[in-house]
Amino acid sequence: MLDGKCLNELSNFAREIRKKTLYTIGKRGVGHIGGSLSIADILALLYGHEMKYDPKNPAAVDRDILVLSKGHAGPALYATLALKGFFPLEWLDTLNEGGTRLPSHCDRNKTPGIDMTTGSLGQGLSAACGIALGKKIDGLKVKVFCIIGDGESDEGQNWEAAMFASQFGLGNLIAFTDCNKLQIDGTTQQVMDLKDIEGKWESFGWFVRRCDGHDFGAMHNAISEAYSQAGSMPSMIILDTIKGKGAPFCEGIMEGHHMTVTMEMAEQAIAALGGN
Repeated sequence: MLDGKCLNELSNFAREIRKKTLYTIGKRGVGHIGGSLSIADILALLYGHEMKYDPKNPAAVDRDILVLSKGHAGPALYATLALKGFFPLEWLDTLNEGGTRLPSHCDRNKTPGIDMTTGSLGQGLSAACGIALGKKIDGLKVKVFCIIGDGESDEGQNWEAAMFASQFGLGNLIAFTDCNKLQIDGTTQQVMDLKDIEGKWESFGWFVRRCDGHDFGAMHNAISEAYSQAGSMPSMIILDTIKGKGAPFCEGIMEGHHMTVTMEMAEQAIAALGGN
């Protein structure tokens, strides 16, 4: 269980991730703001409490791994990594500019701390499965985390990966579905209704939990349960989130998937979060 001090630190960390994400996209003028802000809390929990890593040695073989399959949410991960010292905060000024180390979608060849190049939706979970199997074969006590989107779950490759992870007993794999109920051109229910998403993952042989994706205690408890369950099952944690969480101009709206964000809009949202 997380104590009050830890919860406060995680809340502050998530707030800073949101502020830096808003600044980064506001500086660029356009970007995937909604899906970036919806995962700020799980990123804060993973990098603030759950994961083993060293910013000075991001390629260490015994570090925990994060595959952000919804790679268009890269600005939130960039903000997280910069705040943790993987690279200078000044890099956040260069999002998606010519010659940048921070492209619009995550690229492991360009950005320290990025473990997998992603953004072609549906492929990240397959990559995470391969990494998890490799770590298992090598006998390394490494956790592999993967974040996918609920809209991305329309992709059949995810369900092939689901079968693979169960077949090969990838108990070192914990995945999260950012279930914000919106995708680029409609609600997930309208575009391709996932219906009983928990039951789907369970039927593929995964350990499944569902919780509020903005509640650190609930997410930590779900991860702890995943750690403690029988070690041969991969785990899926469904996170109920709000797209654009923390930014009034895009919170909970479909148009927030990818939109124009002026610096004035960003600064107003940052001020509402309590920062300059």
